[in-house]
Amino acid sequence: MRGLANALRESWRLARPYYASEEKWFARILLGVIIAANLMLVGINVWLNAWNQQFFNALQSKNWGSFIRLLFYYDTTKSGTFMPGFSELVVVYIVIAVSRTYMNQWLQIRWRSWLTRKLMDEWLADRAYYRISLTGTETDNPDQRIADDLASFVGNTLSLGVDLLSNVVSLASFLSILWMLSGAITVFGVTIPGYLVWVALVYSIFGTWITHKIGKPLVQLNFQQQRYEADFRFALVRLRENTEGVALIGGEAEENQTLRQRFRGIANNWWAIMQRMKWLNTFIFGFNQIANIFPIVVVAPRYFFGKIPLGVLTRAADAFGQVQGSMSWFVGAYTSLASWRATVERLVGFHRAIVAARAASSAGLTAQEGAEGFAIRDGVVRLPNGKTLLTISDLVVRKGDSILFTGVSGSGKSTLFRVLAGIWPFAEGRLERPAARALFLPQRPYIPLGSIRHAVTYPAADNAHDDAEVVAVLDDVGLGAFVPRLDDPDNWALRLSGGEQQRLAIARALLARPDYLFLDEATSALDPAAEQDLYALMRARLPDAAIVSIAHRPALAALHDRQIDVHRTMGAGRPLAAGSTAGTA
Repeated sequence: MRGLANALRESWRLARPYYASEEKWFARILLGVIIAANLMLVGINVWLNAWNQQFFNALQSKNWGSFIRLLFYYDTTKSGTFMPGFSELVVVYIVIAVSRTYMNQWLQIRWRSWLTRKLMDEWLADRAYYRISLTGTETDNPDQRIADDLASFVGNTLSLGVDLLSNVVSLASFLSILWMLSGAITVFGVTIPGYLVWVALVYSIFGTWITHKIGKPLVQLNFQQQRYEADFRFALVRLRENTEGVALIGGEAEENQTLRQRFRGIANNWWAIMQRMKWLNTFIFGFNQIANIFPIVVVAPRYFFGKIPLGVLTRAADAFGQVQGSMSWFVGAYTSLASWRATVERLVGFHRAIVAARAASSAGLTAQEGAEGFAIRDGVVRLPNGKTLLTISDLVVRKGDSILFTGVSGSGKSTLFRVLAGIWPFAEGRLERPAARALFLPQRPYIPLGSIRHAVTYPAADNAHDDAEVVAVLDDVGLGAFVPRLDDPDNWALRLSGGEQQRLAIARALLARPDYLFLDEATSALDPAAEQDLYALMRARLPDAAIVSIAHRPALAALHDRQIDVHRTMGAGRPLAAGSTAGTA
């Protein structure tokens, strides 16, 4: 129960912002309408309970006129109380129930849309998504938490919350009816008034306690199931995005083994859920079946002794069922509660990781904006585990520079670029950045979903450049063959070869016209001649820009004015003449 109370608190923290947001009045009114509809349905059930007594009394007394009126029109009780017909009650019930479902779905999509926007904004702000990916703190598969867990949270929170409220109101409504119809019973000389209420209470407490004991492990099992499902889906997507690489190396057997292994996690955990659900369902189904006949058995002695007519028997049995069902709400909702609690824990963990990542966004080098160029002063660059990777006394990149960074694999060249970009949090020292446009091109460029036009103008809008500019730059970098498909949507990251993707990234740089262009082996997939042509093109189109490269090919030294060998301790490097050998920083 302590865990459920904690889940309720965490759920309130997740839900409250929406109902205090710019949509608060719409959300509150719609939620109020849904609650009102549920209360009206409870009211109709109260009417049906009274109708039930009148109807069965009519059957017992063979009163045909009352029987017909109660079915299709209306009737009055002996005390003169108006009693609507069953047809009218059912029509009103259907209209309210359908409207309630429609309003519930409307609120769900509005609430989910707002939460999705908010969570995505927080995830992307201050590069929290990037820091989380480096540390993996408390998170796995952020995509599932945003796409699936949010939907489950909204749907289950609404359905469980409104259902619980309806059961509370139903309990309050039928409790007095059951107390009135129960009468008193004498057991061992002790007279117990409203005995049916006490029987329902004992029956419900027993069922709730047993259900919790059996079903408690389901919370963790559901949490694990969601993670295994997401891991398996991620592996499938990963294979889909790397089909050519797998096919070329003949990795089908290994991929099959990996996918089978991940699916075994799903199957094994599902088997554990099945085993637990078998015992839980055995109890719940038995409990519910007994609950169907139990109230009649409890009330029947008064009927057989002639103390109550058949109508009162059926009404008392129905009221007992309503009270016992409301008191036993936890029993029927346990499976949904277990799934809901697992979803809440996953969302809370994800949100906690985002908050921690954003709070630590200022970690890293102290930034100084408005400098004359990029510079790292007294810098120490570390790996996520705290191990020192680079020590930098003084590194400066000014506008117009042409610098080549070289060094063995793993020496920290790419990490150095991340530091200069201001995204690497595991560093100390001071980073100076100019008030100028800078663009960083990685070895494997990001190709967004959509058209070639969108990919080449990214991250600017599709209409940031006119057709003539886009077509010209594609021709210049050797991608003119794709001009006829300029606006065709496709997964171009799979359609384009590695070299074509790098050409597209160069085209993106030429359109963006940055003052500082950093290339992390951004032409490694091209042949030397094409590489030299593209560097010449960049120098011609961006004559005043600083071009800073990482590369392993010695021939690239001739295309830069200065070369810096990256190693554990490095400084500013020394000027090199074109065609000279690599220098040591």
